[in-house]
Amino acid sequence: MLLLLGVMGMRIFSPSALASTGVYDISMADPSRAALVLGEAERVLIGPMLDAARWLAPLLAVLWAIASGIGRNVVLRNYDASLPFWPMTLVALQLLRIAALGGSFAGWFLALRWAARVALGAGTGDSDVEPNLVLYLALLIGISLGIFTLWALLSWVFSIAPLVALAERQSIAGSLARSLRLGRLSGRLAEVNLVLGIVKLALIVLAMVFSATPLPFANALGGTALYLWWGVVTVLYFVASDFFQIARLIAFLDLLRLYPPALTA
Repeated sequence: MLLLLGVMGMRIFSPSALASTGVYDISMADPSRAALVLGEAERVLIGPMLDAARWLAPLLAVLWAIASGIGRNVVLRNYDASLPFWPMTLVALQLLRIAALGGSFAGWFLALRWAARVALGAGTGDSDVEPNLVLYLALLIGISLGIFTLWALLSWVFSIAPLVALAERQSIAGSLARSLRLGRLSGRLAEVNLVLGIVKLALIVLAMVFSATPLPFANALGGTALYLWWGVVTVLYFVASDFFQIARLIAFLDLLRLYPPALTA
């Protein structure tokens, strides 16, 4: 997937295409001009990006679902060998989760466009509107954290459905229906999901902090050392993120067995 994205990225963001947008001349000392240049870059590059996304996004979603469904089934069977090996069921449920995740990103993007219209007057055609960057940044942070929290509170339904399918030998439809009728267990699952969602947010912040740590010494370190440092930080982030992902799955599975259907109806 990374190789495919890299090839497509080099085709779309070729030096000639970027040179025509003026992005090489951006200076954050003049943020207004930088915004205009980035807007021009978007106008030039958005067409090729959307053309690639029309076939690339579905392909990557299917590849991700296959890898995730098989890998999750193998990990859970390593934890409990009595669970069945139903990778296709988990792949289908993962596709549904990807669709819901894509919907959350679409909602986030639409909300940001609304914030831009309200705070910056973007797209209103009114040149007399005074842009309020502070309000826009406040809306940006609030909307992003709000949607992240909402996803953390609700996405456990898609996380518990594969476990229901394996632990209770349910079909795809049956596991989704059961995931919506968990009674007292729902609160505990939402709590685990929210806590680990906050942990993931903390990991992202830590990764950003560690990525920015060597920047004051960029002139002394050179480009290769910085790229190696960022590569190590990225790998460590993925390791920590996957660890807590597995911890969430195991917690969900144990809670599901602690509260059988008779107790959650």
